[in-house]
This record gives sequence, structure tokens and C-alpha cells, in this order.
Amino acid sequence: MGSRFAVEARKLQKEFTSRSGFWHTKTKTTVAVEDITFRVNRGELFGLLGPNGAGKTTTVKMLSTLLLPTAGTISILGFDAVKQTQEVRKRIGFTFGGARGLYGRLSARDNLRYFSELYGLEPDITQRRIPELLELVGLSGRGEDRVETFSSGMQQRLHLARALLHDPELIFLDEPTVGIDPVGARELRGTLKELIARGKTLLLTTHYMAEAEELCDRIAIIKQGRLVALDTTAALKRSISGDSLIDVQVKKESLPVLKEHLARLDGHSSMQVLDAPPFKKISIRTPEPGAVMQLLAPFLNPDFIQGLEVRSQTLEDVYVAIIQGEPA
Repeated sequence: MGSRFAVEARKLQKEFTSRSGFWHTKTKTTVAVEDITFRVNRGELFGLLGPNGAGKTTTVKMLSTLLLPTAGTISILGFDAVKQTQEVRKRIGFTFGGARGLYGRLSARDNLRYFSELYGLEPDITQRRIPELLELVGLSGRGEDRVETFSSGMQQRLHLARALLHDPELIFLDEPTVGIDPVGARELRGTLKELIARGKTLLLTTHYMAEAEELCDRIAIIKQGRLVALDTTAALKRSISGDSLIDVQVKKESLPVLKEHLARLDGHSSMQVLDAPPFKKISIRTPEPGAVMQLLAPFLNPDFIQGLEVRSQTLEDVYVAIIQGEPA
């Protein structure tokens, strides 16, 4: 198919209906996803972010043919995900966070061999692909070990190898680093970068802002089932503001003097006092960090200021602002 998009979702909606009661049945309809439209380019690493219950996993399950949409259309690699489900499934892979879906008493190699048979892969293809995939995900030395001896990170990497058995063009990863230690998460991120370098398309959901900022070409943010932002990380940061953030850690007894002094800030800067036991923290958002630093200069000694950090806004700042309802 000739579409240059890996994913095209148009006015996507998903409702769940539940019934309660015995004699007098009550029906309740919950809208999990409402009127979502976006595209993912081929060869892109696309991030889907949002709080728990926002509709991320429901969206991924619809895109990966595991759930039927209530309304809207989905095109995957040029195929209709509802009408051409088998064609779509031949071309996609997916992993969901957690250890479910693997057989602990089997070795990593036997797990992959079993799933290869389920995919209907030819034996010669299976024999070639399994060692390649074990090496790709960093498990080449553990292929004969039982999966029950693997750490969470190793199990998640084996999940990824399983998703890649039939050499899919598009891979869905739903919170792949959840519950993994920092070393394992870093290794998995390295594998995802290698897949992009090989021309794969990845759609990733995650709660980890630093991970999204490091990996994703573009990011979509979902809030209460609706798409509320979609752009590159740099553009999303600019959409909130180009302000710098200055965090000043002060002694509690010094706080009144510093607050009075910082009251001279112009109307384009804002100040917030937060608890940072055993100290207080003054968080200043400003378009002119140099002017703020001049005001703070007389107090840059341990009697007043215990710590100071000047930084640009991060993706986490943008995410919190959007989710809490600040204008983008």
C-alpha cells in the first residue's frame, strides 16, 4: 500500500457499556476515548502520554486491532484496521508492560520458538531470526536460561524480541519500561533507538517524561480521552512559554526578607513558595533570568541561600501545565 503514514486515526472513539442490578438493570456508558485524530509517519518514534485512565492503552489496543472502535476510522500502513485486520496483524507487533505472556519454565529460546510456530514462520526463518533477535535485545548469552530466572528488564526485552519475530514494520510499546531498574530501562531504550535506525516505526506510551523527551520525535498528550496537544518536544515547550525556571533553596528564617526583595520583580515573572524540608524553596518563572540573578546577588551566601538552580523548562513542566489545564 502506498500510504506514507504508518498510522492514521480519524475521529476515534471508544465507549464501554456496563450493567448492574438484578431485577432493575441499570446501564452505564463510559467514554474512554473521544474524537481522537492523529497521524504517525513511517520511521518515526511517536509518544503517547497522559495520566492513568486517560485512554492511552485503549487507544493502542484499537490501533493494534485488539479492540474495535465505537466510531472513527483507523488506517495502519495503508490498511483498514477493522476491514483488513489480518493484513494489519501481519505487519505489526506489540508489547504490554509486565511479565504476562511468557512461559517461565521455558528458556528464552524455547519461548521464541513456540511463538514462531504460532506466527506460522518457516523453520529456516525461525532458526535464523531467534539468534539475531536475542542479540538485538541483549540476551544472546541467556538464550538457554529459564525465563523465570530473568529480571523484569530482561523479561521486557524478551517481550520485545517476541514482538519482532515476524519482522513487523510497526511496533506498539505500552509502557515498556514500567517496573524496570534504571540500567535495564537504559538498555531497552538503546534497543528502541537501534530499531528506529533500522527503519522501524514505533508508537510508545510511557509515564516517564525524561524517557519520552530522549526518544520521541513527536508527542501526543491525552487527557480524559481527548487529544489535548501534539507536536515535537521543542515546540511543546515553546507553546507554554520560553521562560526560565529558577529554584532557590532558603532557610525558613530568611524567607520573609527574600520574598520582600523579590517583590520588585516585574509583572512578567511569577514566584511560588514551596516546602523543601528542612528548607523552603522559592520557584521563580521568568523571561529575564539575568534580572532575577541581579536581585538575588546580595543574598548569595549560606546565611540566606542554601542552593540555587537555573534551568529551561522540561517536558515534565509542559506536561504538568497541560494536564492541570494551563493554556498551551
